[in-house]
Amino acid sequence: MSVACRVLLAGLLVMGSSIVLAVGTPAPSPVTGPGITGMVVRYAGMPSAYVARRNVDVWLPPSYGKDPTKRYPVLYMHDGQNLFDPATSYGNIDWAVDEAMTGLIGKGAVREAIVVGVWNTSKRREEYMPQRAVQGTVHFNVPGADDLEPADIISDRYLAFLVKELKPFIDATYRTLPGRADTYVMGSSMGGLISQYAMSRYPDVFGGAGCVSTHWPAGNGIALDDFAAHLPDPATHKYWFDYGTATLDALYEPYQKRADEILRKAGYVEGQNWITRKFEGAEHSEKAWRLRVDQPLAFLLGH
Repeated sequence: MSVACRVLLAGLLVMGSSIVLAVGTPAPSPVTGPGITGMVVRYAGMPSAYVARRNVDVWLPPSYGKDPTKRYPVLYMHDGQNLFDPATSYGNIDWAVDEAMTGLIGKGAVREAIVVGVWNTSKRREEYMPQRAVQGTVHFNVPGADDLEPADIISDRYLAFLVKELKPFIDATYRTLPGRADTYVMGSSMGGLISQYAMSRYPDVFGGAGCVSTHWPAGNGIALDDFAAHLPDPATHKYWFDYGTATLDALYEPYQKRADEILRKAGYVEGQNWITRKFEGAEHSEKAWRLRVDQPLAFLLGH
């Protein structure tokens, strides 16, 4: 770890001490090792009054420790263990968000931003299925996945953790731009589903959603009705959607076309505040998302 990183981490430890006493937030520890680019810190076992404890990783942009006056947009991402570190990622292949952001920043393609990776738990489907949409038993249309009953779904509690606990902590600990225009949410598969739901559930908090390989087939597409009924204002919000054509992604195109038509009718303009991309041959995996993660990042965080 560089001297600048050590100084920054020491500062976070001092800053966080009062917060630790107030809400039991763990002290940050550096995440290092092969495949880590830049500074990543981990809050292990972040507590919540709404959902189970989980790890939260924070990636800081290159200038963070150099310019004490600069403030940054924040991107909140689900499935946080798969974003930065191959050692914790599913199949040991991470999204390489740290590498993608470093490259995009170096080319001037995006604003420097803080990326917050929120780890999932054993209740991933329960936390990521849009709760407001659920009207009965949810069949996920994934081989081996059990159905869930409405009482099982806790995504409103998960979003309350993000909005009412985690975001205030991040804004108090780091130099953020806390407004809606600088706050984004992103994920893949069920993480894409909860990302679009987060923005419609909290339209005053999130200004953009990145929905990668969105698992619309959950509940046989029931989330699309909720999506249509609660779209935020296209003047202040934007969406990225994409999908592949192989493995589980082969199911997605008919659902995504319905989502696209909903956006179009609501006044969203493709190429401006909404993009949908089809990736021929792309499968449903971290490997595939790693290959294209720079595109939603550039759309959400571009100048």
